[in-house]
Amino acid sequence: MKEWYFEYEIQVNRPGLLGDIASLLGMLRVNIVTINGVDQGRRGMLLRAEHDVQLERFEQILSTIETIKVTKFREPKLRDILAVRHGRYIQRDADDRKTFRFVRDELGLLVDFMAEIFKQEGHKLVGLRGMPRVGKTESIVAASVSANKKWIFLSSTMIKQTVRNQLMGDEHNANNIFILDGIVTRRSSDERHMQLVREMMRMPTIKVVEHPDKFVEQSDYSIEDFDYIIELRHHPEEKITYEVLEKNTFMNEKSQGDMFGDGFNF
Repeated sequence: MKEWYFEYEIQVNRPGLLGDIASLLGMLRVNIVTINGVDQGRRGMLLRAEHDVQLERFEQILSTIETIKVTKFREPKLRDILAVRHGRYIQRDADDRKTFRFVRDELGLLVDFMAEIFKQEGHKLVGLRGMPRVGKTESIVAASVSANKKWIFLSSTMIKQTVRNQLMGDEHNANNIFILDGIVTRRSSDERHMQLVREMMRMPTIKVVEHPDKFVEQSDYSIEDFDYIIELRHHPEEKITYEVLEKNTFMNEKSQGDMFGDGFNF
């Protein structure tokens, strides 16, 4: 079965327009998998057909319909699938097409987006920018659960400061999601931890790096090595500044050191 994404902009909003399009698809034996409004005046559909010729005929007929303007007709991309599912497109940076922006009110959409990435096989390197307490780590964990994947923290400050220097048992499985905090890893003086990070980066699996800009400062990697960069803000105008982030990490280290010694290092 062939899947296709069809999106159109309404030119003349008359009664029965959607019914006419649905009837046309039915006559061509094309199934509507999902349908939703994706923008003001626009509607998107995920279509499925047994043969390419059915979709080709539908596209030819569309060119004769004056009440709609076809804006997209293609194999569905991840953004198309999520737009139909959630009724809106994910915001993407105009200059850097691999950077996607979310605000805290869109955590459900963000989790769904990351879960679809996590379901893919092979190497994927994802960077996640955001200020403290915006929901970065929680979103990664929720997306891992949604994708039915096991998550493993290599470095984190979610509960205590965690710095791993080895993997055990099935943690070497390429089906796992590896998560690390770029600031904690950059500040670590444990060479065994850095060796573990290098080993993980060579594995054909999903890696998620919080604060990717700090991670690349003292490593062999660059921002260009990331497949996706995700930015999460409390509100659209919030600036992501690393002075506050590093101060917050330092205070976490100090308080955890006072209460728990050196935190988790294993």
